[in-house]
Amino acid sequence: MAISANEVKHVAGLAKLAFSDEELEKFTGQMDEIIKMVQQLEEVDTTDVPVTMHVTDAVNRMREDVAQKGMDRDLLMKNVPESQDGYVKVPAILDGSEEE
Repeated sequence: MAISANEVKHVAGLAKLAFSDEELEKFTGQMDEIIKMVQQLEEVDTTDVPVTMHVTDAVNRMREDVAQKGMDRDLLMKNVPESQDGYVKVPAILDGSEEE
């Protein structure tokens, strides 16, 4: 399965990225190589290979779940540059438009 420049351009558009023709050609080649590697991995027989959950024998250390009193909102909001209705106000990062 080869990936086309149009497919890379489409995915770039979804990520709101713009590439020059040179970059588009370079990334198309790189994506094609990645897809070939994944296809090669799909050919490997893993029938008797046990599922690996963790590569180390680390164990989660769980603490008792005990409710604690939270901090005072006014104290927390003291260093906030801008707030509205008791919430931290931040600049919008999404413009609401979706490209097709």
